[in-house]
Amino acid sequence: MPLVNSKELFKKAYDGGYAIGAFNCNNMEIVQAITEAAKECNSPVILQVSAGARKYAKPVYLKKMVEAAVEDTGLPIVLHLDHGADFEICKDCIDNGFTSVMIDASSKSFEENIALTKKVCEYAHAHKPYVTVEAELGTLAGIEADVKVEHGAESYTRPEDVEEFVKRTGCDSLAIAIGTSHGAYKFKPSQCTRDPKTGVLCPPPLRFDILEEVSKRLPGFPIVLHGSSSVNQEYVKIINDNGGALVDAVGVPEEQLAKASKLAVCKINIDSDLRLAMTAGIRQDMKEHPEHFDPRQYVGLGRSYVKELVKHKITDVLGSKDKA
Repeated sequence: MPLVNSKELFKKAYDGGYAIGAFNCNNMEIVQAITEAAKECNSPVILQVSAGARKYAKPVYLKKMVEAAVEDTGLPIVLHLDHGADFEICKDCIDNGFTSVMIDASSKSFEENIALTKKVCEYAHAHKPYVTVEAELGTLAGIEADVKVEHGAESYTRPEDVEEFVKRTGCDSLAIAIGTSHGAYKFKPSQCTRDPKTGVLCPPPLRFDILEEVSKRLPGFPIVLHGSSSVNQEYVKIINDNGGALVDAVGVPEEQLAKASKLAVCKINIDSDLRLAMTAGIRQDMKEHPEHFDPRQYVGLGRSYVKELVKHKITDVLGSKDKA
């Protein structure tokens, strides 16, 4: 099976009331962990590459690893560019075999966003085979690769803008801002309440009113949530118990993401959770086995934690198990 774009996968997800996990990948072990988990769960999956991953691993290596995962698993896998900053980056990925791209012009004016998104869509849709395009309206706080937005500078998506935007650009899916945020430190303590028993921060709820209004205005159209790691406290504890110093790292509650997956959200982005799981395994192995010097030992435990995490997300959060 070749790499696929997201068009048919999103239609099935929308009609079936589930979401597809879009997992960021940076190296071989993360690609293996994600796709082995998806295979065991019989789930479609999106592997996405950020600007940081492109710089770290080089696009050609990432593409070949994803192609190897397709050959190994036989799953429908989308190779997606996450947060494409300009037309040239999107064009390069389209020309070099990516099956889906995101053009992120959300920091620009409404008209500039439309113009740039339309340009990418026209190029991607004329490509053979067809390449799907994700766009974004509204901005998320936090840090992811080259995307940095200060808390307080983010903006929710305006539902009254979405129909015009989609019609004029021709985009295939739309990322909206309803309160998710990039990174392991998604929310400031001042935005949250603190559980008196555990001391863990409880983030503010997502704006489901915006999501519901957007879905009314765009019936049947796939919506995307970025910045949707939940910052699993089990992995945070393992990291901190083994020399780490993650204080007040908190993410989006999984029950809220599960609710979104049953609505119009067809793609949920997960990156920080993978990093936390990998780091937890590496730190634990190095602490418990100081004699280890073989990367296959300590990275291997990290890979197993990532795989465990992805299986949990597919089964308990996204609802995409047995949907491949």
